[in-house]
Amino acid sequence: MAQETMSFQAEVKQLLQLMIHSLYSNKEIFLRELISNASDAADKLRFEAIANSGLYENDPNLRIRVAFDKDARTITIDDNGIGMSREEAVSHLGTIARSGTKEFFSQLSGDQQKDAALIGQFGVGFYSGFIVADKITVETRRAGLPASEGVRWISAGEGDFSVETIERAQRGTTITLHLRAEEDELLSSHRLQSIIRKYSDHVALPILMKQEEWDAEKGEMIVKDEDETVNQASALWTRPKSEIEDEQYKQFYHHLAHDEQDPLAWTHNRVEGRSEYTQLLYVPARAPFDLWNRDHRSGLKLYVKRVFIMDDAEQLLPPYLRFVKGVVDSADLPLNVSREILQESRDVKAIREGVTKRVLSMLEEMANAETEEGKAKYATFWKEFGQALKEGLGEDFTNRDRIGKLVRFASTHTDSAEQTVALADYVARMKPEQTKIYYVTADAWLAAKNSPHLEVFRKKGIEVLLLTDRVDEWALAYFTEFDGKPLASVARGDLDINAFDDEEKKAHEAVGETLKPLVEKMKDVLKDKAKDVRLTFRLTDSPSCLVADDGEMTGYLQRMLKAAGQNTPEFHPILEINPEHALVKALSTEHGDFADWCYLLFDQAVLAEGGTLEDPASFVKRTNALLLAR
Repeated sequence: MAQETMSFQAEVKQLLQLMIHSLYSNKEIFLRELISNASDAADKLRFEAIANSGLYENDPNLRIRVAFDKDARTITIDDNGIGMSREEAVSHLGTIARSGTKEFFSQLSGDQQKDAALIGQFGVGFYSGFIVADKITVETRRAGLPASEGVRWISAGEGDFSVETIERAQRGTTITLHLRAEEDELLSSHRLQSIIRKYSDHVALPILMKQEEWDAEKGEMIVKDEDETVNQASALWTRPKSEIEDEQYKQFYHHLAHDEQDPLAWTHNRVEGRSEYTQLLYVPARAPFDLWNRDHRSGLKLYVKRVFIMDDAEQLLPPYLRFVKGVVDSADLPLNVSREILQESRDVKAIREGVTKRVLSMLEEMANAETEEGKAKYATFWKEFGQALKEGLGEDFTNRDRIGKLVRFASTHTDSAEQTVALADYVARMKPEQTKIYYVTADAWLAAKNSPHLEVFRKKGIEVLLLTDRVDEWALAYFTEFDGKPLASVARGDLDINAFDDEEKKAHEAVGETLKPLVEKMKDVLKDKAKDVRLTFRLTDSPSCLVADDGEMTGYLQRMLKAAGQNTPEFHPILEINPEHALVKALSTEHGDFADWCYLLFDQAVLAEGGTLEDPASFVKRTNALLLAR
């Protein structure tokens, strides 16, 4: 087929300009990304060859070769992996098919080092070649296709590319980078080998380069015909822990997660018993951009007897631990395992349980650290992944108590929105007569901190947890007690604080009898809005508040579900009024504007808990009329 010129996808054009003009702070990443892509191509060939061994084409020894040509000023990365057809070359190299392109550009900060770190994370590593090259030539042939269906793809990174069909006997892909004028320092065996050992030493394929030796007569290095393996060329997780240094674990994580930052923690162990497998698991230091995208596949890399099977085996982890990166290599699963088989497999269930326990143990070690560095690590973890971990309170019955010890909240004990309070610490500070762990939910920390429901708790010196994450109320519907102490919402049910003494209770009863007619009248006025009206002594400064009965949905939860597009049942809260407040004291059944005052107290309570008024205009009109009447 004749040569054909095509235009890049719009996002690719924008990305190429970024690569060419901006990301020069860490040029070395181009080689890491291209070697990583070559490694992935070999993994894909192994996987497809499980069902069709003919794809190896009498060349079963998979490898990556890196070479350079000083005269032509080129660097070549060659692999004998799966290769690409013409359609795949156009699709994979001419467009960015992976979702998240917009997020990639939105996260660019102008900090070259940080921006460069995003390249691998967003799956656009091939284009990093344009950091050092002003033209890239790709020659490729997909395994199983005839030699006549090879493909040549060429681009100078200026908005278009050409593609043509060529004769290519070799399976796989050869990428040739035509270097920019200022990049000659890369044309060195020592320089390229140092980059490979720094970033790609853990790649399980041999990375080959031609040997060099010094020629004393000529006074220069001579390239020999013999190959040498530059990297370790063995899967890191298969090696004994005693032989692996921390830096090697970190470099493997960078390759695995496409993340420049070091992980917070990792665990590496071999499990033997009913199921035999090796696991190497990492807790990242930052959340990926798609952590909250439930449609995005996230999971561990799955190998069977060191043969790569799939990238994102989500069956190996519960959803609330989807932030964990790592590898599981099973000795028991079949090589032709599919996602459907994974869902039904007893071995997979055992692996999932083992991986979950191992991750929780890692988190417990961080959470219980006594050093400042250890405490800082857990604080970082919680800031990035705390909301995801809270999902486990509702999803993982088996490990619910362990997760309960790991969760953190803000509370009235500190004057900070930071979630640093452990439930164990709360229990240790409880009043002698206190029997419950109290919490309040709100849309934001300030709204929770200033909630009228907290007034009597503040007066009595009782700590209240301030919950502002969207997941909190849902999670606590399942996690109802900790250390034998029930968790109780201060906005649900009758107030039950043992801190009230007998004299206070008698005084409350007397006030209740005196104001009984007022309460009955208010019930009649608000019958279409409030399920009930009653006196309360939970308020000290506010005239009114809304509460829900035990077992009923709170106003906050109803608003959250509506915002998510969920249908919710009709909700009528209970209006509680403060008999000690001046507005309530001044209110009597003889007021001509009594109904307006009732509606005002109700609407104020709605606003105080962060709700939205059904008729804001009437609220304003009613408020103005009452102010003028006074």
